[in-house]
Amino acid sequence: MPDFAIEIDPARLMADLRELARFGKQGTGVTRLAFSKPDIEARHWLRRRMAEAGLAAAIDDVGNVIGKAPADGPAILIGSHSDSVPGGGWLDGAMGVVYGIEIARAVVESGLVQRCPVDAVAFQDEESTYLPTLGSRTLFGAVSEDEMEVARSIDGHRLTDAIAASGFANNPPRRLDGGRYRAFLEAHIEQGPRLEAMQTRIGIVTAIVGIRRFRLHVQGQAGHAGTVPMAMRKDAGALAIALSHALLEAFPTLAGADTVWNIGSLALSPGAANVIPAGAEITVEIRDTDLAKIDALEERLRDLAAAHAETSGQDIVAIRTLDIPPAAMDPALGERIEAAAAALGASWMRMPSGAGHDAMVLCRHMPAAMLFVPSIGGHSHTVIEDTAEDDIVLGCRVLANAVARIAGG
Repeated sequence: MPDFAIEIDPARLMADLRELARFGKQGTGVTRLAFSKPDIEARHWLRRRMAEAGLAAAIDDVGNVIGKAPADGPAILIGSHSDSVPGGGWLDGAMGVVYGIEIARAVVESGLVQRCPVDAVAFQDEESTYLPTLGSRTLFGAVSEDEMEVARSIDGHRLTDAIAASGFANNPPRRLDGGRYRAFLEAHIEQGPRLEAMQTRIGIVTAIVGIRRFRLHVQGQAGHAGTVPMAMRKDAGALAIALSHALLEAFPTLAGADTVWNIGSLALSPGAANVIPAGAEITVEIRDTDLAKIDALEERLRDLAAAHAETSGQDIVAIRTLDIPPAAMDPALGERIEAAAAALGASWMRMPSGAGHDAMVLCRHMPAAMLFVPSIGGHSHTVIEDTAEDDIVLGCRVLANAVARIAGG
């Protein structure tokens, strides 16, 4: 048990969350893309809120907002990202940022800052408008100049131009000093249905999944759809569909309980009803916390692609386009969160995160842990995303209690 308590202000917590949701408001959700006007305005607002909370707050050269407690370490860093996807939810990322500000503010107000310094952070572009986890990786010097130069948004805008237009480029760069921190904590909505289905209020993340993504190019031969006999065709579309079916049949035999996969797109060219497809492109994504399972699924994907190519006499090329390794959370920090939940009478369960988070970057530089609260209906990345206010407040109380346990132990 900690010998001190950190008491958050629920009304202030919710007021800050609702105020942040005004930036880029879209119905009940937000569109706050990295380096957009709403994103820039939100980051200046977050800097002011951190300063009002008693932190030394600044925005760095890519838009990360960092508030440093007025005390030497070892400190605890709390935060998440404040950018969103198009038509996203009001809590995704934002909740974790506001938790960090509220807990840091409560520590300063209670006079505990020398015993338990808490820094707050709002990372930039976790949602990959230009580069995935741009902000958190930049803080550890893990983004190269070449990567910055070639990065584009889906509509072709250059990352370097977006940074220049934002005004952030003139700000001093920041690097996180791993020696200052004993832990990084990130709170997030679950973004899925498990907690709600299990009637459980707190999720303690054991690991963040690895993600491997592939683009499969299938070569065929265009021809008139009415005049070329079926047995004489080299139909890229039919072969792509057959390969997709084979993958969906094979993957379950190799999967674990938490393995997921997705065939996200299938495009045919030229895409006319009366033309045999000359080409097809499939995107396949695999996620798991077990690297061996990801490797096994990739091997099966490549074997099936080769077998279908040999049988059909058509070329199939499989290109890996994304490879993010799994990231384990710190078990000792997870135990602190579990103890905090139990102390507050909150039901909890251990679970993997099927989505990527900035914690998967931070955990490679310092002990890191994540806490989930339920998503109503399992909805996320949509304007109908929501979480019950009682669960939002409870999550912050659990995290504050965990902070006291970490600092005290």
